[in-house]
Amino acid sequence: MPRHNRRLSPQPRGRAELPRDGATYWGTRREPGPSWAPGEIWFVRHMGAASAVKFYVCPGCNQNIPPGTAHVVAWPDTHRGPGDRRHWHTGCWSRR
Repeated sequence: MPRHNRRLSPQPRGRAELPRDGATYWGTRREPGPSWAPGEIWFVRHMGAASAVKFYVCPGCNQNIPPGTAHVVAWPDTHRGPGDRRHWHTGCWSRR
């Protein structure tokens, strides 16, 4: 007889609903926010150069982040939608 190494569970588990604030993405971490938001916690994620396909304006220096440039995406913990996300140069975010 063939051997079966499967664990039998009485009920298949349903999928858990993930929060929509983006905090569940791999590599997302919590950091203190910029100087204009003292004491506020922000979620931060690195955006690789291959994933950056649009122009963004960095709120730290008001300069463009061109497509193909690695940068940081940050949004407040009180996330209300995609309009709350800000794209920062990596250096500008570290100097915030």
